[in-house]
Amino acid sequence: MRTRLTWKQEKCLQNYFGGKRFCLLYKASVQKFSPQNLLCTCENQGPIMIVLYSENCVIGMYLQEGIREREVSITAFALQETGFSLCAIGTDSPDLLFHGSKTSGLCIRLDEKALTISPALRKMLRLPHHDVITSIEECEAFRCVELHSNLLQALRNYKPYGDLVQQTRILLLGPTGAGKSSFVNSVKSVFRGSITHQALVGCDENGISDKYRTYSIMSKDNSAPLPFVLCDSLGLGENAGLHTADVGHILKGHTPDRYQFDSMKPITPKHLNYIHDPLLKDRIHCVVFVFDINSFELLSCELVAKIKQIRRDLIKDGILHLALLTHVDSLDQITKEDLSDIYNYSPVKSKMYQKKTVPGKKHMIKITALWIKR
Repeated sequence: MRTRLTWKQEKCLQNYFGGKRFCLLYKASVQKFSPQNLLCTCENQGPIMIVLYSENCVIGMYLQEGIREREVSITAFALQETGFSLCAIGTDSPDLLFHGSKTSGLCIRLDEKALTISPALRKMLRLPHHDVITSIEECEAFRCVELHSNLLQALRNYKPYGDLVQQTRILLLGPTGAGKSSFVNSVKSVFRGSITHQALVGCDENGISDKYRTYSIMSKDNSAPLPFVLCDSLGLGENAGLHTADVGHILKGHTPDRYQFDSMKPITPKHLNYIHDPLLKDRIHCVVFVFDINSFELLSCELVAKIKQIRRDLIKDGILHLALLTHVDSLDQITKEDLSDIYNYSPVKSKMYQKKTVPGKKHMIKITALWIKR
């Protein structure tokens, strides 16, 4: 099922209701225009938003305590071309919304595809006064989920496939200055609950990270490490930076932590700390290409060729690889509220498709550099 809400309408509602993610539970055109179906589907699902579509506007109700067998607080809203209007209408039983309520001032007659709104409520929502009954074209109900807390908990609870390893190793690759080390610090800060700067960052044109580093992320209470390890490396350059042969050694688990890179000479089995018989836990399980959204379309042909060669090797070895964009928050017209659903933000989409040679374009992940120094 897909919602009829436009991207702008969804952004507007997220702004007013605290950056929630809306999960579509019920759609009348699919599951029948039936109040019983809506109530049964949405019962005990947490905060619920009911959205009614008419010819000229969108009218809805937000139920903070969800649909329960008791009174809950209800907020009515209307989305029109003239803007957004909101009105807290007090507490009422969710069931009475469909059978007439003296408190809320509205009645959703879903079986008849009609909505009755009192003159007083129409005035507060700035709706036209000449229509007492509004025809309903569609009705949808959403579960409202706290986006960031759920995401962090999902990462904490993640388990590598088959329990073959305790932690998934994620290698960060990208041009010098893209924000790989800053991203490591950002992730550590989020899970620690305070700002950390374990990975060195800076603005040297040749990059600051010149060693291979593996960072295990600890939870806030230090009870246990999280189920993934972030691996930082020397930045990629046209004629300098990380040697492509070094990438292969890292992927196969031969490169030790704190190994000092030499852009002209890759590691060899003769190196004192070379790992000759790496275990599965030493190998890289996922590669993330990191790009600065403000400059990734300006990558030189030589650097793009190097990245494409690395990607071909990843495909050959069957290693999952993604792309990650940093400094998204620096784009024009972006607001903090947009960051909760940055994937669908139009300027990000336009940047994303400017350069077809960027690896992983069809699997692009966009993040905000909210904690990354620019």
